[in-house]
Amino acid sequence: MKDGPTVPRQGSSAQALSQIRNLLSGEDSLRPGTRLPTERCLAERIGVSRRAVRRALDALEAEGRIWRRQGSGTFVGRQPVPWNERIVGIAARTDPAEVMEARLVLEPSLAWLAALRAETGDAAELGDILQRIASGPDEDSRDRADGALHRKIAQMAGNAILFAAYEVMERVREDPIWRSMRASARSPASERLYASQHAAIINAIAARDAEGAERAMRTHLSALRDNVIGTPE
Repeated sequence: MKDGPTVPRQGSSAQALSQIRNLLSGEDSLRPGTRLPTERCLAERIGVSRRAVRRALDALEAEGRIWRRQGSGTFVGRQPVPWNERIVGIAARTDPAEVMEARLVLEPSLAWLAALRAETGDAAELGDILQRIASGPDEDSRDRADGALHRKIAQMAGNAILFAAYEVMERVREDPIWRSMRASARSPASERLYASQHAAIINAIAARDAEGAERAMRTHLSALRDNVIGTPE
C-alpha cells in the first residue's frame, strides 16, 4: 500500500493532533511507557497522510506528551531519565519563587543562543505553537502549548548541558502546587500580555537579534513572576 499524499489536506494535521490527543487522554488512554502505533498505522486509522501524523507527533513531543527512540518507536509520556529520583528530590526542596529565579537565570540565555543558532523553519514552528496557545480549547491545552514554546526555544539553543538543566527545571514546574498557582493567576489580560511578549521573543529570534531575544525573554518571565508570586522585595 502506498503512503498518502505528501502534502496533508487542509486541517488534517489538526485532525491528527486532536485524535492522537484523545488516544493519550481519553477514557481508554494509553499508560506512560506504552508504544504508539506506527505513523503508517495512525495515518490509516485517522484517515490522514503520514506527514500530517508526523507533524502532530512533533507537536506532542514538544509538549512532553510522547518521546521517540530511533529504531524502537514512539512512546507515551516523557522520556525516562536516570536521574529522575534526584529531580523528585529537588521538587520537594524548592518552591515557586526559586523556580522563577532559576528561569530568569537560565531562559534568557537560552533565548540568546536560540537567536544565534536558529535554523530554517524554527521561527515558523514557534509561530505555529503560538497559534496553538491562542486557539487552545481549554486551559490545560494552552498551558501545554506554552510549555512547548519555551521548550522549543531551549532546544534551539543547541547546548546539551543547558538543555538538561532546563529539563530539570521543567520537571519541577510540573508540581501540582506550581500548576495551581499558575492557573489561579491566569486572566484574559495576562494571557494577552503573554501573547504579545511571546511574539516579541519569536520576532527577535527570527531576526537573529540575540540581545533582543534575551531581553524579551527576561521581560516575559519577570511579568510571569510578578503575576504568579508577586514582585520581589
